[in-house]
Amino acid sequence: MVRGKTQIKRIENSTSRQVTFSKRRKGLLKKAFELSVLCDAEVALIVFSPSGKLFEFSSSSAASTTERYRKCIKNLLRPSKQMDHFEEEVAILRKKIELLEETKRKFLGDGLDSSSIDELEQIEHQLEKSLRIIRSRKILFSCEEINQLKEEEKILRRENAELREKYEERQLELSIGQQFLSLEQGKEVETQLFIGLPDS
Repeated sequence: MVRGKTQIKRIENSTSRQVTFSKRRKGLLKKAFELSVLCDAEVALIVFSPSGKLFEFSSSSAASTTERYRKCIKNLLRPSKQMDHFEEEVAILRKKIELLEETKRKFLGDGLDSSSIDELEQIEHQLEKSLRIIRSRKILFSCEEINQLKEEEKILRRENAELREKYEERQLELSIGQQFLSLEQGKEVETQLFIGLPDS
């Protein structure tokens, strides 16, 4: 004869409920024991009866298994707390970005209609301060560029002087060479021999 499928709902008859609890509790404890032995698993089972009586099974120690469970739960909950913290940081950063975007628009002259006189003065002072910083930076860059150009000018002047000296030495060498050739040619003219009767 086939057993009928038991409906999973509260048993109204207290006697039947107590009998079912006793049978099922024994079966549950047996299954927990089998699981711990067959699979070498750490198992702890705690059951309170409707009257408040405690029934437990543990493959090692219920207290140590419970402590291990608490530590594991803490580690599992920690990332969610970190996520909450990150979400708060993201919200703060979004607000800062919105504020910076609004300030940037105002610096560019957009969205000034809703600004008060104090806000406009503050923007003006900030712009003046920014202009002073930009001008000082520009002057610094210009000074650096001028110094660099002066150094390049010194190098070019030095190279020019060296080239001039070489040119003058070369000119002197050419001039001496030409004078030497002229002297040699003069000597040849003076020592020419004439054959024949002398002029009367």
